[in-house]
Amino acid sequence: MDIERDSQVLTRLDIEALSLSRGERRLFDGLSFSLSAGEAAALTGANGAGKTSLLRAVAGFIRPDAGAIVFHGADGEMEAETAQRSALHLLGHHEGLKPQRTARQELGFQVEWLGGSAEAMDAAVVRLKLSPLLDLETRKLSAGQRRRLSLARLVAAPRALWLLD
Repeated sequence: MDIERDSQVLTRLDIEALSLSRGERRLFDGLSFSLSAGEAAALTGANGAGKTSLLRAVAGFIRPDAGAIVFHGADGEMEAETAQRSALHLLGHHEGLKPQRTARQELGFQVEWLGGSAEAMDAAVVRLKLSPLLDLETRKLSAGQRRRLSLARLVAAPRALWLLD
């Protein structure tokens, strides 16, 4: 058993009285909720309501105005930077794919960078039915195909928390 690695497993996320603004506009104020391992939640709201901003705050890309984002591991509270780097994936509106790379190159690069294995990558390709697309440049893929390719890297290099925008 790898104790050090097990202690870095994300077991719960707590959002505590979070407030966030964009410019002079308050997106939300006093937002609180918890998610435990294995739970799923859907965040709904109108365009511009702050859904993406909340996900970006959880991922560490922007700072909230007030409140706390607390990550819990098997041994208690985790450092936010550690959790954001090793325990979560953020898949935003733009997949971040390099248009000149083939789907195979892009997936291989991303999975290696995220610490996944070749075997896990192959399994993700099969699971998401990407085999016919692997030799196509990502710029030639449809929006849905690009999204599946992006999801494959999450499947092949798993993290405890997926933030899907």
